[in-house]
Amino acid sequence: MSDKIALSTWPTPMEPMPRLAAALGLGEDDLWIKRDDLIGLGGGGNKVRKLEWTVGAALAAGADTLVTTGAAQSNHARLTAAAGARLGLDVVLVLPGTPDSAANGSGNLVLDSLFGARVFWAGDARPSDMAGVAEDVCRQLGRDGARPHLIPFGGSSPLGARGYVECGEELRSQLPDVAHVVVALGSGGTMAGLIAALGPERVLGVHCGAVPDPAATVAALAGPLTHRDIAPQSLRIRTDQVGAAYGILHEPVLAAMNTAATTEGIVLDPVYSGRALAGLIAAVQDHDIRPGRRTVFLHTGGLPGLFGHSETVHRSVTALRSYNPA
Repeated sequence: MSDKIALSTWPTPMEPMPRLAAALGLGEDDLWIKRDDLIGLGGGGNKVRKLEWTVGAALAAGADTLVTTGAAQSNHARLTAAAGARLGLDVVLVLPGTPDSAANGSGNLVLDSLFGARVFWAGDARPSDMAGVAEDVCRQLGRDGARPHLIPFGGSSPLGARGYVECGEELRSQLPDVAHVVVALGSGGTMAGLIAALGPERVLGVHCGAVPDPAATVAALAGPLTHRDIAPQSLRIRTDQVGAAYGILHEPVLAAMNTAATTEGIVLDPVYSGRALAGLIAAVQDHDIRPGRRTVFLHTGGLPGLFGHSETVHRSVTALRSYNPA
């Protein structure tokens, strides 16, 4: 019996993007967008699909407190907080930084607070150390009388990735002749689930810099879903849009965000979905994606994170054009 719980309604919409397709040199019916940014819970985003499984397992285990990790502007942390609020569970978010980090907080941090989450600030802990810090937090919560359950980074585990097996099946029913699905590759679970549903040849992941070895990460998550070993080298992964580092604005990403906004009125974020579109644009330019074949851009959400990304906000506001009538 499945422990999955319902946190939204499905399927999410599939919409054509003819003006963006034309801007990229594709046919007007070639490019579609899967709107996982419109998932209803907590401001929307792809993590909700994973949380239906991971929080379901937490409830089945008798948990009363959810604990998870992420960057300060983590979409996964925000949506874990929202899921906890909906289900009456306490939530503790383990984030890098100090309480002073939140003094001028915006974006996802504002929503974390509104949803009632508490934050354990992990100081200058390295990303590789965050899981261990979160486990220590769980032990302390247990000593305090709580029943904590640790949700993995990004919700990405073979269990959480089942949410994107379901998304892949949805997508195939909405657009049976899809040739390419382009998606941001963060913690790996979204791409892994899509591969299990659609096969590795149809899924193009755009690495965002969140994990050190994206191919190995995705292969390890996809293997249990497909019941076979996945060779990392068989995966379609672009690593050319990371730029200086995760969380730092990469110039082609800002250009991609502007193109999506001015052609289709679609808002992307600078860490995940913006990088994914920049990767799609690069894939068209180097002929990995060609006119005449259906391509789906999976919008994974992340709008609140845009407002917490100071460089992107500053660049966008200073570029605002004025109207000066004669």
